[in-house]
Amino acid sequence: MGKIIVGKTSDIPPGKMTKITADGREILVANIDGNYCACDDTCTHAGASLSGGVLEGGIVTCGWHGAKFNCMSGKLEKFPAKIRNLKSYRTIIESDNVFVEF
Repeated sequence: MGKIIVGKTSDIPPGKMTKITADGREILVANIDGNYCACDDTCTHAGASLSGGVLEGGIVTCGWHGAKFNCMSGKLEKFPAKIRNLKSYRTIIESDNVFVEF
């Protein structure tokens, strides 16, 4: 597996998220109270970019139809229909750099 740098820890303060594109994938990277996590940025319901949604605690809510996903695990938390979970990725902090491992 390889890893790519997605930014500095100061680029993603607590409670914030950002979208990066790496290896042909759109990835959401979030800082949940100092814990960094990464998952697919595309909602499995209708394809919206989750980074355009709302982050509360460890839950990102899709701005299109309200699907809620756990950023740490990628698991669907709440939605009226059954849709797929997101793929989650391991994050690594080295010095003040945030890496995502594929």
